[in-house]
Amino acid sequence: MIALSRDELKTLMGKHQGLCISIFMPTFRTGAESQQNQIRFKNLLRRAEEKLLACGLRPQEIKTLLEPAQALPGNVLFWRKQSDGLALFLSSDLFRSFCLPEAFDELITVADYFHIKPLLPLLGGDKRFYILALSQKEIRLLEGTGQKVQEIELESVPRSLAEALRYDEFGKQVRFRAGTAGGGDHSAMVSGHGAEIDDTKDNLLKYFRLIDRGLHDLLRDERAPLILAGVEYLFPIYREANTYPRLIEEGIPGNPQGISAEALHRSALKIGCPYFQKAEQDAVAQYRQSSGTGLTSTDLREIIPAAIHGRVGILFVASSRQQWGTFDGESGAVEIHPKMGAASEDLLEMAAIQTFLNGGTLFILPPEKMPDTGNLAAVFRY
Repeated sequence: MIALSRDELKTLMGKHQGLCISIFMPTFRTGAESQQNQIRFKNLLRRAEEKLLACGLRPQEIKTLLEPAQALPGNVLFWRKQSDGLALFLSSDLFRSFCLPEAFDELITVADYFHIKPLLPLLGGDKRFYILALSQKEIRLLEGTGQKVQEIELESVPRSLAEALRYDEFGKQVRFRAGTAGGGDHSAMVSGHGAEIDDTKDNLLKYFRLIDRGLHDLLRDERAPLILAGVEYLFPIYREANTYPRLIEEGIPGNPQGISAEALHRSALKIGCPYFQKAEQDAVAQYRQSSGTGLTSTDLREIIPAAIHGRVGILFVASSRQQWGTFDGESGAVEIHPKMGAASEDLLEMAAIQTFLNGGTLFILPPEKMPDTGNLAAVFRY
């Protein structure tokens, strides 16, 4: 499974060969319910077969199309890595699965395009954050929301300081005296043979630069904040190496090794909640300050083309709402339908996804918290 990035979303939204199958289901990590994950998935695959038969595909075509997914029920490692929800997308030219911190309702669609609306709550940077748990012996990256947390499998990132420096044994240990609450003495004590504090900091800096480099591709399109967890003396050293622009100043102090993801999540929420609230409040304030200047709108006919052309900087979308219609890419015309038709698309979903793809900030809010009337409100970049 891979991370849900902007590039992956663009891939899913592209044109694909033949029919596109989208599967969403809740998953359970532990307990008796976790044993039902494979059974539930098999049932969804049977429903997919029925839908494909109804679309006119022959049994052999269906078998070939579903083959990558049919191998998953017996893949023990795949099910061990589950979080709260599974999203799977399959066509004759693409197969993607995402393990995500969102308990999706069971859903399967077969259409000419992938159904990605259930992913929208995960695209709003106001509700997502990352925790980077740092220690000299272990690195973990966690993705969290207000309710959920999951560990992300890291590639191209050293797992320890010893690995980063390619030591067979790391025999030099550094002990740091804690300073007083007001700053006090932050001097270091070094044990080992011939180790100097400058050398130790240099080694840590090399280690952290390798981590930052490894995280770059994973987080390059992200707008979610990053919270550090680790012994406090590591924080300024990591910030010196960091290139991710949304690293929060405050971190979670203490050695995170052996601390559960859930415990780190609780600590991160205390730091992140004020950050998220401020981001939402600042966005609403910007909308209200810009009202009457021509840089805001609640008109779908204006917002849809603006989102597609990258003009929307901030978009507020009412949760659990839909607005059916069509968009003509050549003329730019938006047609609103009173109810869903054969050619209808959810225009709220379209606006949200296009805003996200073009680097705008997305807020999915309860209808009563929207900054203006209607189900959509935008702040334009120009």
